[in-house]
Amino acid sequence: MSIRIDYEKVAPAGYRALGGVYAYVKQAGLGGVLVELVFLRISQINGCAYCLDLHTRDLVGNGVAPEKLALVQVWREAGLVFDDRERAALRWAETVTRVAETAIPDHEFEAVSAVFGEKEIVDLTIAIGLMNTFNRIAIGFRRPPSIAEGRSNRAVARATMPRVG
Repeated sequence: MSIRIDYEKVAPAGYRALGGVYAYVKQAGLGGVLVELVFLRISQINGCAYCLDLHTRDLVGNGVAPEKLALVQVWREAGLVFDDRERAALRWAETVTRVAETAIPDHEFEAVSAVFGEKEIVDLTIAIGLMNTFNRIAIGFRRPPSIAEGRSNRAVARATMPRVG
């Protein structure tokens, strides 16, 4: 499978704009591992092979045990493997990602509000929206996972992530 359109080259300004949002999310104070777990879960829901590969490697690189990563998809049944913040973030990520199905009921907002402050909820929701956008771009243009091309995703991410500033 080859990429349909090399969107980074065709629309570099648009890709850099997404990179600006990514930079904001990373410095927002939610915690890098929490954000990456959310990115991984969203990518599982959306079926984005490229993003699953990338975020799994990033999480392993940040010291997250592969055993924990194997349980992200079933986090609700994983007991205390995930802390309160991670569980609330994963729940909110699922609800927002599946907005057409869930319509985001009040009890879901109340659940995330019990753990996160208003700014954190906004920042988390921005992160969720961003990853859904990245998933749709990668899937729509059939970006293959780097492992399928014999490349390291970490090196690819460094080489292709827009520089901000």
